[in-house]
Amino acid sequence: MSLEEIIKNTIIQKAGPIGFDEFMDLALYYPAQGYYSGGAQKFGEQGDFITAPETSDLFGFCLARQCTQVLDGNNSILEFGAGSGILATQILFELGRLNNLPEKYYILELSAELKQRQKETINKILPELLDRVVWLNTFPEHFSGVVIANEVLDAMPAKRLIKKQTSFVELGVDCKDNQLQWQIFDQPYIDDKALLPNEVEQGYTTEINLRAMAWIESLSDIVEQGLVLLIDYGMGRDEYFHPQRGEGTLRCYYQHKASDDPFVHVGEQDITTSVNFSDMADQAQNSGFDIAGYATQALFLISLGIDEYLLAETDEDRRITLAQQVKQLVLPSAMGESFKVLALTKKLSVKLKGFTEQDLTHKL
Repeated sequence: MSLEEIIKNTIIQKAGPIGFDEFMDLALYYPAQGYYSGGAQKFGEQGDFITAPETSDLFGFCLARQCTQVLDGNNSILEFGAGSGILATQILFELGRLNNLPEKYYILELSAELKQRQKETINKILPELLDRVVWLNTFPEHFSGVVIANEVLDAMPAKRLIKKQTSFVELGVDCKDNQLQWQIFDQPYIDDKALLPNEVEQGYTTEINLRAMAWIESLSDIVEQGLVLLIDYGMGRDEYFHPQRGEGTLRCYYQHKASDDPFVHVGEQDITTSVNFSDMADQAQNSGFDIAGYATQALFLISLGIDEYLLAETDEDRRITLAQQVKQLVLPSAMGESFKVLALTKKLSVKLKGFTEQDLTHKL
């Protein structure tokens, strides 16, 4: 049975619409058939989208430089959803060069197919460090060191809401005439976890991600000391709920083409929503973290000396290639401004290098 049919049957059995977060969960993570749990190529030229680590090794090298401020040989790195494994290799390679390898490099990965691909990537590039990498299926009980979540929050199932009369109501998914379609819930949506905009027009649509906030709370329970780096496309609350953003932030990616229709290519396309970094920061502080910095990806990487790698390259052809990669990572028209970095710390007094050039914490 196709995943689309499974989702339709789920709705029919419930005799009513399901929340969009439930639909997104099934479409992305249903065992063996969901987008992230299935076997299709997702990252890079052959996949549906390109992440920063796939764009350039310099992304991971810069992250490694940030990690060195926290690592002391007795603590570790924990990466969530490590994709193809390429970021892990970049970070480990550079930390090895800086003579500051972590005790362990943990990867929490739910997809068996991606876990296998990560092992192959690391074994191919850094076979001598493979025994330092440990795969997890659940949160560890305790952790000290650096937590990295690159493009993780945007893939967490979000609720969609639409303004009707004086309140927001949930925008769910129903099955009518054997077709998946949007369905507005009857009751007003009430939840004080996420702040919603007041002065917006009828029909204004937006998303809130309670699961991402719950994830941050769970993370705080295990992190005893260290740094958390959340890297994703998103913005602060004022921009997130701007009156002109009336269609919300839902985006689907299929073979490098973007759309806003989650009901096609079910299980074969990525479904994401932008991150409301204000909600994440509020939740983090409520859970016991300190906010240690918030900046655009461009100025975070520049603060960590991405241009120094470029200047140090002596091979002319290689330098031209690197220059193109750096442009992709830092230019506003590419990933530079749409992606942000939010740093959370616990029991850590160090001033983070990644926010030397810019700290937009006041905009959260």
